[in-house]
Amino acid sequence: MTQTPATPLLDQVRIPADLKAVDDRDLPQLASELRSEMIDAVSRTGGHLGAGLGVVELTIAIHKVFDTPKDRLIFDVGHQCYPHKILTGRRDRIRTLRQEDGLSGFTRRAESEYDPFGAAHSSTSISAGLGMAVAADLAGEHRNVIAVIGDGAMSAGMAYEALNNAGALDARLIVILNDNDMSIAPPTGAMSAYLARLASGRTYMGFRELGKKLTAYLGKTVDRAITRAVEHARGYVTGGTLFEEMGFYHIGPIDGHSFDHLLPVLRNVRDNAKGPVLIHVVTQKGKGYPPAEAAADKYHGVNKFDVITGAQAKAKPNAPAYTSVFAEALVQEAGFDEKIVGVTAAMPAGTGLDKLANAFPARTFDVGIAEQHAVTFAAGLAAEGYKPFCALYSTFLQRGYDQVVHDVAIQGLPVRFPIDRAGFVGADGPTHAGSFDTTYLATLPGFVVMAAADEAELKHMVRTAAAYDAGPISFRYPRGEGVGVEMPARGEILEIGKGRLVKQGSKVALLSFGTRLADCLLAAEDLDAAGLSTTVADARFAKPLDHDLIRQLARHHEVLITIEEGAVGGFGSHVLQFLAMEGLLDHGLKVRPLVLPDLWMEQAKPDAMYAKAGLDRAGIVSTVFKALGQKAIGVGAAG
Repeated sequence: MTQTPATPLLDQVRIPADLKAVDDRDLPQLASELRSEMIDAVSRTGGHLGAGLGVVELTIAIHKVFDTPKDRLIFDVGHQCYPHKILTGRRDRIRTLRQEDGLSGFTRRAESEYDPFGAAHSSTSISAGLGMAVAADLAGEHRNVIAVIGDGAMSAGMAYEALNNAGALDARLIVILNDNDMSIAPPTGAMSAYLARLASGRTYMGFRELGKKLTAYLGKTVDRAITRAVEHARGYVTGGTLFEEMGFYHIGPIDGHSFDHLLPVLRNVRDNAKGPVLIHVVTQKGKGYPPAEAAADKYHGVNKFDVITGAQAKAKPNAPAYTSVFAEALVQEAGFDEKIVGVTAAMPAGTGLDKLANAFPARTFDVGIAEQHAVTFAAGLAAEGYKPFCALYSTFLQRGYDQVVHDVAIQGLPVRFPIDRAGFVGADGPTHAGSFDTTYLATLPGFVVMAAADEAELKHMVRTAAAYDAGPISFRYPRGEGVGVEMPARGEILEIGKGRLVKQGSKVALLSFGTRLADCLLAAEDLDAAGLSTTVADARFAKPLDHDLIRQLARHHEVLITIEEGAVGGFGSHVLQFLAMEGLLDHGLKVRPLVLPDLWMEQAKPDAMYAKAGLDRAGIVSTVFKALGQKAIGVGAAG
């Protein structure tokens, strides 16, 4: 383990108010120390690295110029907030990032008054900031609201909806566009900085406001024409015409790593701006740490790593990762069927679609952070006879739910939904947990909803989805590695709505939906050892249910336990509905549905989270004994 870096200047800054005493000339040293502190912390905990390194100077400059927390600072997504946490009274806990009972990896209201809005999904900052700015106006309070949004997050429609609304309201809102991919325009050195200072200065802004008042007397049409002419002319020099058209005053691009560029502009905007302002700042992801600068994608999110070499710690799995199994199975099926296409929303590597892109680049589409568009885009492909696999994390599919309902399900279009990160996701905590997809999809008429019990089942479900054309179909699978089962050369086409018996018993039935099947089998060992003969079944489908399998389990067992990695209202609720309507609950059957608890489960290792939820081996055994009114003895002793 490396030594903690020396940080004499950073040691003097406990909260943002302490920055007021730091001379501007010393800020580069402070940035260097803050960067070193962050690198050391993340090397010990893992987490998001590149994005935070890119905003070190920007974060310092904002906190120095503005009066946080009275002035509201909102980070979009939040994975770039580690420097912010260090500067806002949380440095003593920074090495608990993403650990159980530690700091969140994102901004969180309950954690600090310096986090006015929690964020872990993208493109929310401008909407939230506008709400805060309008609230300040309604309350008659003068405060600045600053929203820092990355260029990637600007690909989402919600950001443009908020920009459009903010421009129309003429609210006092400062949006900082953090362009860390040079996707819009690079800064052009001293001239760019000079123009930005000039455009943000009191003289220019004063003339602009005076001009707006004078032209207002000439009528709205003339006023709009003159204002647009002026802003278009300025746009040719400084850029930003799109934002000006939406009612924002645009400044930049400026160098986001230069305090000489950042401080004058931020101070001018603080002192002179009246309505909404957008400052275009160009930064480098991974700035100041050579391995992260050289491979920004690999150092976006990292495991623990060696600070000197940059080498990340790697787990030694004994089975392939579910995401890789999906990706390889999809590539295999795409080789047999040229109608198969892949769609993802800015997560090609996370969902495994980068492998499809390597094999079939013309049939793979990354639409940016735009899940709503991704779903309807896939629906359009399906309407024309293609077979789109719209691969999204469970938590991000939530963002496209209306499109799933209106554009896919009602029209019965055969869009395939591979749902990654189903269930708990460990250190990413409640914002990224895949808790709700079974519930919100299985309620839709005509939707086929599957869950893979292991990596071989996942391969079967990829092929099943590829072959299914009767309507929408989904299959879910968790983060992490499989269980080590033997893998088929190619997946089989499963019969829709049919589960499977894995182990036959006579007294207790465990009906699993998803990857809790492995724990069900372990629980069955304990129950058999206690004299409770146990059947284990894999439902495979939450919709349509395997009615014959459920009848068999209900009629020939005293206890029926359903187990799933989802919220109440999902698989277990559909089973209970069927049992009730069939009258199968009228003769003493003891049914207990095990689901994720009705709370926001805090970050921890997944095994600890499942144990707390009662969805592990011991929890299943305990539930059986409670259903029978017996005391469990030696629960989980075999494992």
